[in-house]
Amino acid sequence: MRSSCLPSSQSNSLQSSRPGALLTLSICLAVLFPACNHRSSGGNLDWPIYKADARSTSYSPLTQLNKTTVTALQLVWTFDPADALPDSRFGNSECNPIEIDGTLYATSARHRVYAISATTGKQRWTFDPFDGGEGGGVSRGVTYWQHDTDRRILFTGGDNLFALDARTGKPIPTFGDHGRVSMNPGMRDDPNTISIKPTSPGIVYHDLLIIGNEVSELYGAQPGYVRAYNIETGKLVWTFHTIPLPGEPGYDTWPPGAWKYAGGANDWAGMSLDEKRGLVFLALGSPSYDFYGADRKGQNLYGNCIVALDAATGRHVWHFQTIHHDLWDYDLPAPPNLVTINKDGKPIDAVAQTSKVGFLYVLDRETGRSLFPVEERRVPASTIPGEEAWPTQPFPLKPAPYARQSMTIDDLTDFSRGAHDSLVSQFRSLRYEGLFTPPSTQGALNLPGTIGGSEWGGAACDPATGILYLKSNNSPEIDQLQKITPAASTSPFRSGRTVYLTYCSGCHKEDRTGDEPLYPSLIGLEKRRSRQQVIEKIRQGGGKMPPFGGILKGKETLVATFLLSAQNKKLIRQEDDLQEIVQNRSAIAKTTLNQTTPRQSTPTQSTPSQQPAGTASTWLNILAYAPFRAGNYPAIKPPWGELIALDLNTGDYRWKIPVGNDSLLSPKNDQKNGQPTGLTGSPGPIVTAGGLVFIAGGKDRKLRAFDTDHGNLLWETTLAGIGSSTPCTYMRNGKQYLVLSVSGDARHPSGTIMAFALP
Repeated sequence: MRSSCLPSSQSNSLQSSRPGALLTLSICLAVLFPACNHRSSGGNLDWPIYKADARSTSYSPLTQLNKTTVTALQLVWTFDPADALPDSRFGNSECNPIEIDGTLYATSARHRVYAISATTGKQRWTFDPFDGGEGGGVSRGVTYWQHDTDRRILFTGGDNLFALDARTGKPIPTFGDHGRVSMNPGMRDDPNTISIKPTSPGIVYHDLLIIGNEVSELYGAQPGYVRAYNIETGKLVWTFHTIPLPGEPGYDTWPPGAWKYAGGANDWAGMSLDEKRGLVFLALGSPSYDFYGADRKGQNLYGNCIVALDAATGRHVWHFQTIHHDLWDYDLPAPPNLVTINKDGKPIDAVAQTSKVGFLYVLDRETGRSLFPVEERRVPASTIPGEEAWPTQPFPLKPAPYARQSMTIDDLTDFSRGAHDSLVSQFRSLRYEGLFTPPSTQGALNLPGTIGGSEWGGAACDPATGILYLKSNNSPEIDQLQKITPAASTSPFRSGRTVYLTYCSGCHKEDRTGDEPLYPSLIGLEKRRSRQQVIEKIRQGGGKMPPFGGILKGKETLVATFLLSAQNKKLIRQEDDLQEIVQNRSAIAKTTLNQTTPRQSTPTQSTPSQQPAGTASTWLNILAYAPFRAGNYPAIKPPWGELIALDLNTGDYRWKIPVGNDSLLSPKNDQKNGQPTGLTGSPGPIVTAGGLVFIAGGKDRKLRAFDTDHGNLLWETTLAGIGSSTPCTYMRNGKQYLVLSVSGDARHPSGTIMAFALP
């Protein structure tokens, strides 16, 4: 049966709470797509905002670089922030630089802000939000605002929002407390016990900066409130409660009082704006805890929702939930693309949302209704006590999924017979009933997986054609839940080791070797960091690592004891450690969930309700984010990463190609010859009127240009490090530049900004 994405238990009045429909605008293409937010004058054209414009199109109307000239593209300047501290690891940069009036603004891997010449790469000013401290943390860029002669750069460093003079880099003294505003006040809990750290730039609507945040995905997480600040004063203007308070729409999709303890449902990926309609569009993540939801029975609005808000007030206008009661960490990973498509001979303003699950959701921009049929289909039930998986999930019938959503034994990788046989045995041991198989005690296959489908780079759209270009990943994972019981007392070292295995080994691995460049090795940490530095890093987070201070509640000292002890070099994990992990998880989770300290909430203060006994605090995913692999490679046959062109007008695909190659596995099959393996990666593409799609990402350290018509490779270059960001392009003094932030390596630990142009 076809339906909207809301099950019948939810009324249409909940999905669209704006009275009456907005008038449809009849505007010709020349008016609809001039240059969106691009500032243009003479031989200049800016890239003034994250992902090119407020509609997140990642599109440029420039044509100097085109299918003919791109082969002559060459490196013209580089900028090295050179701000890495001694003995620090290589920095990971996800920044999409912006360019305004000849100045490029970017953040480094250490989260310092730089203003550099857009034509020479020479530094004009820099600002360190950490006053010489280690810094770090994911930063995808900054936001620019101008009113008359007042020009500001807005960005977050740690849990502070800063406003800088765009010309000098000096803090604006009238903004907050001498140029900074703490983002901790106004959240649910005591601001002295939490740390809120946005990872993506906010978006400007008149004199408001609208911004989301990154919160923990564990028990005890903060709710992901979306907030708007006055750009001139720093005053908090409005808050949208992504986990509704009593009396707000969606409150009844949670257990009573869940707003007091439930977390997540945050906009960490950024947002898009229709300034003419005054609507801001959010892409929200999953509720916490990601893999078990007995304490959050229900549909869990606004988790995993595309949400339209009145940008001036934060009032809910409509929503579309892509996953009900998420148990797989299927966050919406990127800002929605605001597009106009031709359907049945009529132009329709739409929202196109990529996803980790590999569906593209195409919605009417004014009502939130899907422009293609969507079915609510029954999905497998959970076998975990207390868990009530939602019985149905929305399946768009068009476009077809762009990531692989199912696999059989025949799909297992076969690079070696031994590895294949091992994978077959493991595959047969897992619970797997297709898409949306819930986590299980035996282990359940999760495909596409938490890094599958699209990631934060999202999609690019050519407004003249309605073609959407996106990167897709195929990387299955295993989810295994274990019941936990209170831990017995043990030594600080052993307790710290268990906490590490519980919360840290998913990224840094059980043997602490990590997974460079995203997750550093912790071997030899005692030679690089003091005990206090390690404790502060655990509390405050940094890079891909979220802050754990509000989760561990003092247990970060135990982790430091383990990491800095010489004993850990001699220890390996034994089979009996699993029971200790299982036991210790309970103590951590229960301590976090059952705090008796009053919490500051919105709009009143309250004490959190006691968690239901034997529910959320008793199960955890001991293999969270663990890839299903053969050695270092996904267990599924290639391609693992693909670049895709999709016609939004029809919902049909134009082309799909592998992007990237693992030369160790396929030395003869590179991007030009034969069939490359494709590589997973988070950055997204940009598209230009010159008929080009540019994209980086993947461990092969390449930046590539493909033609928009057929996906043919036209140009590629080797980067100074892994390209972990989305490029930008702009024209200055009649020359078009292509610029990319590159992650660090041994020669340039701070990373590099690389600029390319024609000779």
